[in-house]
Amino acid sequence: MTPAPLAPTLEGAPVHAGPLAVTWAHAAADALRSAPGLDPAFASAGAELALVLGSGLGPLADQLEEAVSVPYADVPGMPASTAPGHAGRFVLGRLEGRRVVAMQGRLHAYEGYSAATCAFPVRVMNALGATRLVVSNACGGLDPHWAAGDLMLQLDFINHTFDHALTGPADGVGPRFPVTFDAYDPAYLEVARRAARRLDLTLREGVYLAIAGPAYATRAELRAFRAWGADAIGMSTVHEVTVARSLGMRVLGLSTVTDRAVPDGAEHATGDEVLAVAARVGDRFRALVRAVLPEL
Repeated sequence: MTPAPLAPTLEGAPVHAGPLAVTWAHAAADALRSAPGLDPAFASAGAELALVLGSGLGPLADQLEEAVSVPYADVPGMPASTAPGHAGRFVLGRLEGRRVVAMQGRLHAYEGYSAATCAFPVRVMNALGATRLVVSNACGGLDPHWAAGDLMLQLDFINHTFDHALTGPADGVGPRFPVTFDAYDPAYLEVARRAARRLDLTLREGVYLAIAGPAYATRAELRAFRAWGADAIGMSTVHEVTVARSLGMRVLGLSTVTDRAVPDGAEHATGDEVLAVAARVGDRFRALVRAVLPEL
């Protein structure tokens, strides 16, 4: 359980690291509980599960039942989401019998945000009660045998963003030096595998590597990342997972491979092409997420 806020004041600019990050997260969670139209039972009990919906994957939030949407601008401490394909709002409702809070659009380092700020929404959703997190993204496939449109189960990650979400004062909630072995819950990996088999979906498995962006990687960088053991590359996710694990949340990570990020290819996909592929495979992605939720 996340403890009560560590300080009573919210004076000054939002702080997303250290003890004040916990205070701001609880204030944000209180604002979400007070959202007009939210089911009183949801407001009282809080969320069970958090969803982070990446580039082109936001339509899953539209499938929540009894849903209430809250723009980030209406939530204390929340910065704006400026990335293409990111609506920039929390959606609270029910999905597959779970009380869910979903991020319809996330925050990225390339928008000018620190790692702690990118992960702040996870603190908010945890303060709202969520103890489980499903994090998703659009990524480039480094494995030459993969194709655009594949789905991938995240087994591990490499943080190559040159920033860390827990840099700064200890927050007083999680351990000062959290262990990130098995950052993705082993039991949840099996849940995803079983769900993919039931749906007859091909589910790739691999290591996700994050860069800060916004430029895509060079050919030389892609070769280096592949040599390190990375199977996919993107510009998100790792900071959210780090903070989630430090808060004791159980995490499942799913990716949509939207392009082949292979160094010997003739060309690299554009941002618009990435969003187009994410939209094309959206039905399969949403079916997989909905299939795993009842078992989380």
